[in-house]
Parts: sequence; C-alpha cells; structure tokens
Amino acid sequence: MSGKVDLEEQYRAQWPALVRLGRLLTGSQAAGEDVAQEAYIGLLRAGAPIDNVPAYLRRSVVNQCINAGRRARNERAYLSRQRESFIEPAEVDDMWQRLRRLPVRQRTVLVLRYYEDLSEREIAHVLGCKPGTVKSLSSRALDQLRKDLS
Repeated sequence: MSGKVDLEEQYRAQWPALVRLGRLLTGSQAAGEDVAQEAYIGLLRAGAPIDNVPAYLRRSVVNQCINAGRRARNERAYLSRQRESFIEPAEVDDMWQRLRRLPVRQRTVLVLRYYEDLSEREIAHVLGCKPGTVKSLSSRALDQLRKDLS
C-alpha cells in the first residue's frame, strides 16, 4: 500500500490488534493503548510513503514496548534504591509474572507467536532478525517457562 494512506481506515482496521499487542507486551491495557496511539502518531510523522502500514504499525508498537520496558526497569531500579518495596499493579497475574522475568526479546517472540499468531518469518521481520534467531529465542523462552512451572 503505497501513496496516500487512509489513516481513518487503517485506524479502524488495526487499532484493536495493536492495543492487544501492546497490552500483551507491557502487561497493561492503558500502556497498550498508549503505545498503539504513539504508533499512529509515528505513521503521521513518517516522511516517506509506507508500503506495508500494518507491519509498520506492529513494528512501531513492539519497539515502543521495548523502550517502555527499559524505562520501567530504570524506574524500578531507582525506586528500589529509594524505598523498600515495589507494589505490582493488580492486573498482573501469575503467568504474566513468569513472562516478565524473561528477557524482552524472548517475551516479545512468545507474545507475537502465541498471542498475535505470527509466523517465525513475520516475527523475524518485526524484530529485524533472522528466522533462526526467532526459533532459538522461542526455544530458550519456553525452556525457561517450563523450568519455572516445574
């Protein structure tokens, strides 16, 4: 899809999936909505025509979630130095706790594969890596989850 993008049509078509992806990667509905909104802002700011708008938006959401994860880790580290405890939001369940302990790229691969139902090739495109890297990230993540559950 090159040339002028019908942003309203793209918004209606992509919004629910982008919010879900953001929620699954961040663990928060509000954060999922925020990163999806930021993806559309990025689309508006894009100087050149975008050939594959859904892929552009999905990659933008993933990148923003990774950045948000970095910011959250920095904030938690700062807060842990300031006070004794950190209280997790009520929306965080047991499985999400296990997923959050995984490295960001491993967690992202699992969410894109099992929640977004993307192929290894599509995940590799979103992450900017080779399909073999996706396979190894997925394998390591699943091994770690199995260990956590046993």
